[in-house]
Amino acid sequence: MKIQKLFQKTLFGVFSLFGLISLSTSVLCIYTVDTHLSEEYESNSKDIAKTIADSSVDILLNRDLAALQSLIDQFIEIQSIRYIYITDEEGEFLAHTFVPGVPEEIRTGDRNNTATVERSLPGMGDFVEVGSPILAGVAGTVHVGMDTDLIALKIQRAIGRQVYLISIILVVGVLAAIWFVNLAAKPLGDLLAYAVTLARDRDNGADDTLLERDDEAGQLARLFLYFSEGVQAEEGQRVSSGNDG
Repeated sequence: MKIQKLFQKTLFGVFSLFGLISLSTSVLCIYTVDTHLSEEYESNSKDIAKTIADSSVDILLNRDLAALQSLIDQFIEIQSIRYIYITDEEGEFLAHTFVPGVPEEIRTGDRNNTATVERSLPGMGDFVEVGSPILAGVAGTVHVGMDTDLIALKIQRAIGRQVYLISIILVVGVLAAIWFVNLAAKPLGDLLAYAVTLARDRDNGADDTLLERDDEAGQLARLFLYFSEGVQAEEGQRVSSGNDG
């Protein structure tokens, strides 16, 4: 597919524009999806921690630790939630989902802290931990750990779909740009061939269909024809004058 030189810079500009749009859209999409999903998972985990905290008040008053353990075991089945543990007001562990035991980093940390923290537990992975107080912290705290690797995988899948769509739009846009540029360049090529034919010999296969066009190509073709006929008339007069002489 040959591109006229006159339109090569235009086509390059179109490619650059499409590339810039695709790049900026992809970056914005990645940032938006990453931020949105991360905030959504963190918000959901906080809601789970608050739900456990609200549900464990009566259980703690009755000191039914088996029921407390059963409660958090139900929530651990939720995808992306990797561990849950509950401590009393003094920081003692009342229930947890760690097997075989509580990691040293959590055991030696501030167990009454409900702020969102990032943890890297040996042999388990990286996590984001959120907490919720039970009765404003008087009865203890609930801590929920989210697996950041699983969250990152879901974010990558969501971003992959967006980038896949943007890539399709980019390819289709580039092909459409090539087609439209060639469509616009075709009359120019025909006009060039017509001018060359006129310059050589108008009676030897000049394509007069261009003369019927009502656009710039038709106007230029009629202008070329006008000058060609003028040149032919002058040459005829010169020949006639030479014969008379």
